[in-house]
Amino acid sequence: SCHLQFKLPDPLSAALVAPPRHTGKMGKIKFMSQVDMKIGVIGDEDTVTGMLLAGIGAVDGQGKKNFLIVDTKTHQREMEEVFHDLTNRKDIAMILITQGCAETIRMAVDGYSASGKVVPTILEIPSKEQPYDPRKDAVFQRVAFFYPQAYAMMGMEDKP
Repeated sequence: SCHLQFKLPDPLSAALVAPPRHTGKMGKIKFMSQVDMKIGVIGDEDTVTGMLLAGIGAVDGQGKKNFLIVDTKTHQREMEEVFHDLTNRKDIAMILITQGCAETIRMAVDGYSASGKVVPTILEIPSKEQPYDPRKDAVFQRVAFFYPQAYAMMGMEDKP
């Protein structure tokens, strides 16, 4: 007697060879993944240019950028608008902002930190023009709250 045996593919193999699912409209179903997340940058020309050269910059089809170059002509209001825009975008995972720019819009930065949101994460970074002051950095303040010796380790005895 002739005996035929069929082996069914395991679910992983089936998923790899299955055709992509389509919606009723043209196009594939799209979910935001970690690969699609971007980093926003607000800072002086040298800092932002360096980040753009490293590949952080992105401009979408409508001309919406994920960065702002701040100079002497940039108004505080414009910085706040870009900051709020970046914090409300679903494709931004982190925002790098120079500490000098963060000081200019400190109320907006502190307001976002107080909101309890963690994505996007706001990181204050130093620039060439201004040295880094950990006493003004919200992330360092949180670290120091849970680890008071952090100030001494940074060579600072006084807390803000």
